[in-house]
Amino acid sequence: MEKACKNVYITTPIYYVNDVAHIGHAYTTIIADMLARYSRLVGFNTFLLTGTDEHGQKIAQSAEARGKTPKEYADEISGKFKTLWDDFDITYDKFIRTTDDEHKAGVQKAFETMYAKGDIYKGDYEGYYCVSCETFFTEKQLIEGEFCPDCGKPTHIVKEESYFFKLSKYEDKLIKWYEENEDCILPRAKKNEIVNFVKGGLRDLSISRTSFDWGVKLPENMNEPKHVMYVWLDALMNYITALGYGTDEKHMDMWPAKVHLVGKDILRFHSIYWPAFLMSLELPLPQHVAAHGWWTRDGEKMSKSKGNVVDPKQVADAYGLDAFRYFLLREVPFGQDGDFSQKALMDRINSDLGNDLGNLLNRIMGMSGKYFDYKIDSKDVAKFHQKELDEINEILNNVEEYIFNMQLNRYLEDIWKVLTIANKAIGDYEPWAKMKEGKTDEAMALVALITNIVAKVALLLDSVMPQKVSQIADCLGIKINTQTYTQLIGNKELISNTTITKVDQLFPRIEEILLEQSAPSDISKNSVEIEAKEKKEAKVCSEIIEDDNLITIDKFFETTIKIGTIIEAEEVPKSKKLLKLQVDVGEGKNRQILAGIKEYYSAQELVGTQACVVANLKPAKLMGMISEGMLLAAKDENGLNLIRPEKSKTAGTKIS
Repeated sequence: MEKACKNVYITTPIYYVNDVAHIGHAYTTIIADMLARYSRLVGFNTFLLTGTDEHGQKIAQSAEARGKTPKEYADEISGKFKTLWDDFDITYDKFIRTTDDEHKAGVQKAFETMYAKGDIYKGDYEGYYCVSCETFFTEKQLIEGEFCPDCGKPTHIVKEESYFFKLSKYEDKLIKWYEENEDCILPRAKKNEIVNFVKGGLRDLSISRTSFDWGVKLPENMNEPKHVMYVWLDALMNYITALGYGTDEKHMDMWPAKVHLVGKDILRFHSIYWPAFLMSLELPLPQHVAAHGWWTRDGEKMSKSKGNVVDPKQVADAYGLDAFRYFLLREVPFGQDGDFSQKALMDRINSDLGNDLGNLLNRIMGMSGKYFDYKIDSKDVAKFHQKELDEINEILNNVEEYIFNMQLNRYLEDIWKVLTIANKAIGDYEPWAKMKEGKTDEAMALVALITNIVAKVALLLDSVMPQKVSQIADCLGIKINTQTYTQLIGNKELISNTTITKVDQLFPRIEEILLEQSAPSDISKNSVEIEAKEKKEAKVCSEIIEDDNLITIDKFFETTIKIGTIIEAEEVPKSKKLLKLQVDVGEGKNRQILAGIKEYYSAQELVGTQACVVANLKPAKLMGMISEGMLLAAKDENGLNLIRPEKSKTAGTKIS
């Protein structure tokens, strides 16, 4: 981490109050807390922001369904998030809510500024709108011409007066930002997706709504009482309104953000819309927008209907908060999807934490007590163990750079390499044998080496497992603060003398799983919304291809297209566009495919005909039914035609 940076501003996304916190929320927030704790320890002025996003049509509808006002409903869910982060000892400096008066004032100030600059104009908007996702889509983005590409729910055409932000104006400036700042989006692979999307062309963004009123009103001097701001304009501004933008400016010296932490499903909002808004406001851009992956459970997508949604509070209560934090940070490389299982968590606790770290502390307590009355003197460590000290220092020289490059699992892997050196040294030098041989000074040097290694590791693990590190510090007689960090990590010094104090076992062994998986429950109104987030990466990829960006031949061959024979066809009730088809693609059983072709084909005329089927699409749920593929078709001003083989082919024949 560059030493010139004195201020470190770290943010989580503000969480949408459509349901209680799940493991994904906890993952983001724990990462942010780790970065903040680490920054404070090394001596930087640090500000950690989290909070809740509480406006929009979806919230208003959820509140109405529960017989509450939107504010009452938002108060309830926001309170649950705040309570959980307090229970998790998240060291946030501010918990912002988009219903806060200071936030609304700041958002209105930003709107006024962009409007005065000519970056906001009034017009009419017509498009396919998904209430659940609070998002408009073009017709070509829809699934089967009707369904939201994110959550699979039906969209409806909305036409309303709207204010627009000139997003297209900032296309070239965004590209320049991406090109000149190699790590502005992390991981770098995610950046490539965003760059390709922007190069495909940006359209101006509708940023106000008139069809509902639960949101931030436009500035009073604009005399537009029927307009409220688009939820994403409102939400993104929290990162500066939390610092006092538009009000007292109290903490604006913390801007720009060091890291915006987000889930990969909302990366586009943060890496396209947000920097464009900041450019319009003539504010510096964030240093990093870092997007993490999603979590599955035991290899399966989490959903309430399966009863496998991970409650982070239950896991932390059962296995220990610090063990849970360690697992999330160590188990998965940042940016990749992770799988949660109690077995994997138990393995980390018993192996990494219990055997490698906990037992090492036990050996320090045991050897120091048996041989030296718990007194440790480091004066001969360098004399007898310079080789180990050099190995340790070489590893620790590099760990710091992993932190803000978001290589958190590598940070922990390297720390565990240091623990391996310590455990190996005990076996190699056998202090019990040294004591029998009367080589007390060598035995003391070995125990002091191990003590110093664990002290250095404790400082580096404080941001990961603060409660357990406090216990280690009590045992070793050290303080976890900036001065000690500078001494032992920065200056590579050793503890001169200390007295070991016995403490309880850090990580008792766990022999069997501690939580039973809950039984499946009925799908709630919110469960689809949670599951919808897991479809967004596919949306990114599909849109990039649809925008005519070039792909390699290898990428093309990832798609499997087969000849399918339509065996049965029927209309889908209450759908204007869908037909439900049973299609033979040579697999021994038919596939059910929902196709949005009802306006162009009758069910009867399709039976017995053939079509080209994309056969390796992930199954999607439309109107409560599973669709296991997609028919290829071409559509122009003269209508739609299915793509068919010139002559009849065997069902299942691959197209290449």
